[in-house]
Amino acid sequence: MPKIKFQEIIFTVLMVFVMVYVMICYNIALNIGGMQNHVFTDAFHELVIMAPIAFVLDFFFVGMIAKRTAFRLVDPAKENPFHLILTISAVSVAWMCPLMSLAATILFKDSGSQIIAVWLQTTVMNFPMAFFWQIFFAGPLVRFIFRLIFGRTPSREPSEA
Repeated sequence: MPKIKFQEIIFTVLMVFVMVYVMICYNIALNIGGMQNHVFTDAFHELVIMAPIAFVLDFFFVGMIAKRTAFRLVDPAKENPFHLILTISAVSVAWMCPLMSLAATILFKDSGSQIIAVWLQTTVMNFPMAFFWQIFFAGPLVRFIFRLIFGRTPSREPSEA
């Protein structure tokens, strides 16, 4: 896990790319009625707009809220530290999914006067995918890539015997 601001920025960039790209692909596939090869390239057009939005939301707001909430719910000294990671991930999705769904509704959906209904539907459709993608794929993948770049950063110094 990140220990300094530079590492937090890199971690957030990696997570934003992995999460936002897949969620855009998912939404395009929903809109066209199924997955097709062109979805993978079409998603890059929205990625250049949605990734900066996701970065700002996560880095400056949601990340702090998620960590603060997780540390209130999980005591890593008494519980498995992985519970903390899962809690941060779950709280992040709980905030980011509605916020990013709102951004996508405003920017890419022709919702007109039905903006609240379309936003709620978009959030409900996105939440299960975002949650399971984050917990089972994006989170582990990004943490693996992060460890490849920065190595293991121990959370506690080993005790000297």
